[in-house]
Amino acid sequence: MIDDDLLKKWLNKDLTDVEKKAFSERNDYEINRNIIDKAQHFKASYFSRVDDFSTFKKFYENKPVPITIGIKRLNWIKPLLRIASILVIGLAVYFTAFNSEVVETKTLASQQSTINLPDLSKVTLNADSKITYNKDGWESKRSLNLDGEAYFKVAKGKTFDVITTNGIVTVVGTEFNVKSRPDYFEVQCFEGIVKVVSDTIVRQLTNGDIYRILNKTFTENKTTDVNPKWTNNRSAFKAIPIKNVIEELERQYNVEVTLKNMNNTRLFTGVFVNDNIENALMSIIKPMNLTFEIRSPNQVIIHGKTN
Repeated sequence: MIDDDLLKKWLNKDLTDVEKKAFSERNDYEINRNIIDKAQHFKASYFSRVDDFSTFKKFYENKPVPITIGIKRLNWIKPLLRIASILVIGLAVYFTAFNSEVVETKTLASQQSTINLPDLSKVTLNADSKITYNKDGWESKRSLNLDGEAYFKVAKGKTFDVITTNGIVTVVGTEFNVKSRPDYFEVQCFEGIVKVVSDTIVRQLTNGDIYRILNKTFTENKTTDVNPKWTNNRSAFKAIPIKNVIEELERQYNVEVTLKNMNNTRLFTGVFVNDNIENALMSIIKPMNLTFEIRSPNQVIIHGKTN
């Protein structure tokens, strides 16, 4: 009974210094300590099924105990239940976590990447972009989260959802481009039918349609392109504020651009290449009557006209 009392007090952290020394010299001390140390790394989540342990606990509390005259029911069952609860919850979390595969793919500035999804749909990520999806559940639900810009070639099948912070794009089998940046949400349909929902603005796009919300202003437009220009190393813009154009330049070349003496809301229409920064800068500054200087490999200054 003394040993059992020590175990109970140890679990409750009620041992005196003398009792701690006595407990640490027990043969089962290392086993008990190892169980508790391992269990502390587990973290309960919404996947845990707490009722499993409740059933376990109820079973042991209601289990008939042989009655012996003069002997009370043992109290050491509670410490064991505490250890068991940690193990049951921990194992539930372990098996859930390791049997659910969330895939994340992202690109850095100046990078592009093409990914094959489980159904052989293809996603090409533009610079500084990211997608995440559940590989295990893909067959029953084709859905992914996008942060940035990506071009999709979707294999025919069940509904395919692209979820962004700006809106949701839903298709079956088609080709389309989604750009989701701060204050900039744009969807271009190149083939098939695309449904776009952003707040209360719902549209169904067909080949050549463009859906855009820029700085909280919604517009619709058309394109004759067969795919996004950025997939061919060119970034294209039509009546886009120079601030947004420069942000894309920074992503494509991994540089920091400073604008001086400029109106950041001036609109730019044109194209710049994604493989030569000087040529790209010339394409931007020449039609807008600006100048630029490259201070270092990753620092550029663009000057407006001074009066």
